[in-house]
Amino acid sequence: MRTVMKKILMLTAFALTGLAAAQDTTTTTTETTTTTTTVAEPVNAPAMMSAGDNFAKAQEYAVQADVAYPVPFYDRTLWKAAVDHAYYAASMEAGNRDYNAYLAQLYTKTQWWINAYNAWTRLGDLTDQEKQWASLSAAKLAYLALQRGDKTTARMYVEKGMAWADSASLQAIMKRL
Repeated sequence: MRTVMKKILMLTAFALTGLAAAQDTTTTTTETTTTTTTVAEPVNAPAMMSAGDNFAKAQEYAVQADVAYPVPFYDRTLWKAAVDHAYYAASMEAGNRDYNAYLAQLYTKTQWWINAYNAWTRLGDLTDQEKQWASLSAAKLAYLALQRGDKTTARMYVEKGMAWADSASLQAIMKRL
């Protein structure tokens, strides 16, 4: 899954021009040298941009984030910017499947499981790859529900995940229910 998403994001990078790079600033004191990496904040507020511009920015920030961070999480500046711009694009054009699918992919990649699950559910018919991502989000939520002792909710997530795409993870969780 990571490889496929990485390929998608890398291909997106070739379509985009002028990626902003992270800047290194060095501060020297008499005792130690500290290197701080700063990342460019979004210049335009997502709400003030068109859906197409937000979608392009989401892709741009995702490519940068994929390079900048070893593990993708929403709380990382560039991942947050990518998700936020994708969210605005999808919100502005709710009927645009590409925008909504990309948002669901970013939720999945940044491990925001409940938002990923809900986004995949709203999309309806999924491609084979999307079914894999959706199934992963359901498996993660099932595991979390099982960890807190909520077998009913865990079963619901497992069944939905298996409807998308069966996996060893879902089967293992089902055995524990």
